[in-house]
Amino acid sequence: MSYEETLDYLYHKLPMFSRIGDVAIKKDLTNTIALCESLGNPHQKIKTIHIAGTNGKGSVAHILSSLFQEAGYKTGLYTSPHLKDFRERIKINGKPCTEKYVIQFTEKIKPKIEEILPSFFEITVAMAFDYFAKKKVDIAIIETGLGGRLDSTNVIQPMLSIITNIGYDHQHLLGETLAEIASEKAGIIKPKTTILIGKNQPETVRVFNEKATQENAPIFFADEIVQHVKTAFTSKYLMMDAEVANQPTNICCDLNSSYQIENIKTVLAAVHLINKQKEFIIKEKALQLGFSNVKKNAQFQGRWQTISKQPKIIIDVGHNEDGILQIKEQLKHEKFNQLHIVFGMVKDKDVDKVLKVLPQNAIYYFTEPPIPRKLDIAILKEKATAHHLYGDTFRHPKIALAFAKTKVQPDDLILVCGSFFVISEII
Repeated sequence: MSYEETLDYLYHKLPMFSRIGDVAIKKDLTNTIALCESLGNPHQKIKTIHIAGTNGKGSVAHILSSLFQEAGYKTGLYTSPHLKDFRERIKINGKPCTEKYVIQFTEKIKPKIEEILPSFFEITVAMAFDYFAKKKVDIAIIETGLGGRLDSTNVIQPMLSIITNIGYDHQHLLGETLAEIASEKAGIIKPKTTILIGKNQPETVRVFNEKATQENAPIFFADEIVQHVKTAFTSKYLMMDAEVANQPTNICCDLNSSYQIENIKTVLAAVHLINKQKEFIIKEKALQLGFSNVKKNAQFQGRWQTISKQPKIIIDVGHNEDGILQIKEQLKHEKFNQLHIVFGMVKDKDVDKVLKVLPQNAIYYFTEPPIPRKLDIAILKEKATAHHLYGDTFRHPKIALAFAKTKVQPDDLILVCGSFFVISEII
């Protein structure tokens, strides 16, 4: 098979959550365990860091990857979903796995696919573990897909587990309260394995502490390690002064949006804990270079990313209530006359919770990603109107953006958000 034929097989043979939703999710780890066993359990041959959370886990994963690279370690990075090319999910030192590898792995695993009928995500997780083991990475940063307890990545025994924050997303799968959602995320806490909580939230602290006690796992909170934080912004960088375990630290990060402050604090706390374990050491120079070169080192896209300066167009994968609130906060740092928002969602999100926090002073261009999970633009517009958000509808994100570009004045700003898959189409 060619690479294109291989992807077509993977996309259409295997149930894929991003396309069809809940029916693609398996309720246990049986398939992942079986796939890994058939491959010789590659996940047991690599050192890992495991990251879960509602928002921020992708940013934390990419920043950590950049830091480990600058420290001289061969660094694997598994994230999802991808924006442009499937191979973005599986990278070593910022470079995607090869097309040849994807073809060879798929052909090798085909008999097992036919036997156990795994999901698309289960196969990609097994593929990542196999690739990282074959390439003998020093460390692999592994981001969960959805939840934690039953996520396919949760077969690993990491050296450190990180939970970035807890917000409302996928409630129909993870629970209706923050405590219930936290309980699912807490499933990545392993026996005697250090756990770092990125955001100290009253509704979730008890859940994490109880699970850590149950697993005899040392638990730390980022805001107890990283204190006295001061930040400033330039057009390219977020600068932070802080005390990390009472030691003065200053960094300059090329992810220069205000919502990255919490993620940067989490990474600084993680580095402190990693250095304490002494298996890996990230020195000051690597820390500085890693933070200032995240985009280049980890090939990170889609987070408050400017893709055009005239007109100014910013894309962001914010897609739930917390994500949109973070976007609104970041908008305060932008200077513009009129805000134009290209916006589309998938139908299994809590649409009303997202719409109620969107800016009401924007002109909207409602659209839909070209996947089965899309929220129909007629329904989206009707719901948006009820929240006093007004605009026209467009069947494809690229058409919506093209129309928005005809309407902007020189000092206006176009923002594209609402779904990872809307951003994917724009990129």
